[in-house]
Amino acid sequence: MTGLISIMLLALLLTACGSNNNGNQGAASESPAAETATPAPSEEPAERKLTDGLGHEVTIPAEPKRIIASYLEDYLVALDTIPVAQWSVANGKQEYLSDKLGDTPTIAYDLPFEAVLGFEPDLLIIGGASGVEGDKYNQYSEIAPTFVLGDEVNNDWRQALLKIGEVLGKSEQAQQILDDYETKASEAKATLQAKAGGESAAAIWLVSGSFYVVSDSVSSGAVLYKDLGLAIPETVKEISAAAEANWNAISLEKLAQLDADHIFLINSDGSGAEALKDPVWSSIPAVKNGNVYEFGREKSWLYTGPIANSQMIDDVLASMAK
Repeated sequence: MTGLISIMLLALLLTACGSNNNGNQGAASESPAAETATPAPSEEPAERKLTDGLGHEVTIPAEPKRIIASYLEDYLVALDTIPVAQWSVANGKQEYLSDKLGDTPTIAYDLPFEAVLGFEPDLLIIGGASGVEGDKYNQYSEIAPTFVLGDEVNNDWRQALLKIGEVLGKSEQAQQILDDYETKASEAKATLQAKAGGESAAAIWLVSGSFYVVSDSVSSGAVLYKDLGLAIPETVKEISAAAEANWNAISLEKLAQLDADHIFLINSDGSGAEALKDPVWSSIPAVKNGNVYEFGREKSWLYTGPIANSQMIDDVLASMAK
């Protein structure tokens, strides 16, 4: 799962062994006084050593209970694991997980040392290498075992899910979650091809009066184009080719050229947004044709992970296949 990269800095919201009683029945019949075999004790979870994405050998607690994993909470929740704290920015947090994390305290997204210490975690899971720049890894490791996914894994939500499942000792569950997602995406893709085959779509984010378009290979872009097979508008291709973030600014001039049959608008500015009253917005073909589907900042479109992406598929189907 990548983070929201530089856009987040706008200060807006941007997871028994049963004992085998193999008593020897033949011996028991020959000697009624023979003692019944004592069941073998169940195996207790044990610490494990895993090598993280930066080459650190990390001792993972047998049953971590107080986990902090900034920007990775989607994976934890999918794996039936509630973190001891969840990331936040100045004006909010990941609201789409509020049904599971509503009572979970928040911590600044960049995990300040003193704040982390205050939560007394027994395991830290960090996404990309930038999260432990400088001396941060050593500082975090003094508090709790610290496992860094590394950029390659962190940038691919499927790999991230499987790796976090391994870290938590829930590899089978993680694989099942992934298998279920692939089935859901495949079925949704078939439905959309039958309903709107060949049609294009774009995800646009309105925040602080400015528009951003998602890159074509990450976040909701990956869901729309790779998982669901919707066509990529030329304007999105052009912006994505030079993209340095998940969400990239799109000028009004470019917005006027947006050749998308459908627009998924993530509106962080609310219903009274002045930008949506601009003639340029009204001139876009998808807008004129009534093919704009609006979602608030509480939805999962700005994120990635098994839960976020599954919810996006639900939104797309409800919008385009109704």
